[in-house]
Amino acid sequence: MTVKRPTPEELAEQLREITVALHRRARAEPADEVVPGETLPYSQLSVLKRLEADDPATTADLARAEAMTPQSMGEIVAALETFGYVTRRDDSSHGRRRLISMTAAGRRVLAVNRAVRLRWAANVIAKQLDADEQRTLADALSLLRRVFMSGQAS
Repeated sequence: MTVKRPTPEELAEQLREITVALHRRARAEPADEVVPGETLPYSQLSVLKRLEADDPATTADLARAEAMTPQSMGEIVAALETFGYVTRRDDSSHGRRRLISMTAAGRRVLAVNRAVRLRWAANVIAKQLDADEQRTLADALSLLRRVFMSGQAS
């Protein structure tokens, strides 16, 4: 009996499905380790990650980058500001703009949340895959990295 090899389109669809499922689970699963004010909702983490890369930014900049309304982004930024994870200051080069920057506390809570999610993923891998399967996963990740992170994927 010959096993039919999946087409590139079928592989791409399977990869998309797995990526979406992994993303959803990674957002939801670490909630077991919730620490009030420390384990942040994904929307707040996403803003902190964006500021980590592009600090400072305006609310409008962040809203565009996250594909949401400025009003919704304003609510997220206000919550982060309440916890002391971001600060707002006037833009000296543009009188009406306010710039948002991540604080040291914001960098710390981002690192804590990354560690929680990493620990969750590592535990899933350790519990559900034997050593051979972990090697196979490492090989697959190497291929994915080569295909999608080499600058050649277009």
